[in-house]
Amino acid sequence: MASLREIKDRIGSVKSTLKITSAMKLVASSKLRKAQRAIENLRPYEEELSKILSELSGDLSAADLRDSSAIPSVEDDGACPGRTVSGGPLAESEDGMDRNGSSAVRNAVAIVSISSNSSLCGAFNGNVIKKTLELAKDLEDKGSKVTVYSLGRKMADAMKKAGYPTDDYSQFIAKPTYAAASRIAKGIQDEFGDVILVYNHFVTTAKQVVVVENLTSSGSSAAFVKDSEDEEYIIEPGRKEVLEKLGPQVLMLRFYAAVLDSAAAEHAARTIAMQTASDNAQDLLSELTLEYNKGRQQKITAEILDLVGGISE
Repeated sequence: MASLREIKDRIGSVKSTLKITSAMKLVASSKLRKAQRAIENLRPYEEELSKILSELSGDLSAADLRDSSAIPSVEDDGACPGRTVSGGPLAESEDGMDRNGSSAVRNAVAIVSISSNSSLCGAFNGNVIKKTLELAKDLEDKGSKVTVYSLGRKMADAMKKAGYPTDDYSQFIAKPTYAAASRIAKGIQDEFGDVILVYNHFVTTAKQVVVVENLTSSGSSAAFVKDSEDEEYIIEPGRKEVLEKLGPQVLMLRFYAAVLDSAAAEHAARTIAMQTASDNAQDLLSELTLEYNKGRQQKITAEILDLVGGISE
């Protein structure tokens, strides 16, 4: 059995760890409330825009989508750069060029994976890294050329080890903004017609699930269509003109919403992880305290017996 001195040192160490995990839990809980409000405020707006877009784009014929007059130009105003829906400038023409005139590699797919910059959040990073590697391998087996964009230091480190070098977006993940999200998404979509998002979706504080979602698809507009009831809209000035303005907003919002969703999931996972660590520390502290008290009692009993034995002699 360990000496009383060793047990006392372990009790002090566990108490110090308990203070750290409790403080981290409070910080994560505070950040979670802020992140949860941000994603809950954005999601209804993004979903309604996606619903309207799916209704409008679903009514356009294939000829309309091929008509160059229906293709908007991509402009960057700094805060909300333009972006179009699938079938627009991100789709390839028959000569292998996209409709903006820039080269587009056939069968090239970009995977945008979102993780955190730090650890101590349970399986949050491990799950999304595993899903990203599985998706990349599956796409490569089908003949696609895969490029992984890692948003988050943990994802970047894992992808570099797996042979997918990427730029550093850790500063963006630390403080995500819509302007920065728009610039990143614009840069990725300028090069790829097919872009897939992989991130943790915040369901509840105790549950986060990995989501694989098409951001853009050069083959069809299916990536932008969500189940919704058919509704009739009065459109001014025209359907294609509205799509030219609405498409970019939906794409930017979807990307930004995924970043905020991942942030909320990260803080939720860290809150649960720190709560679990604090509970385990409390249990270990109770066991060590009980062991220390037993050892101390045995020592006192032995001293008393030695004293009584000396008196009797």
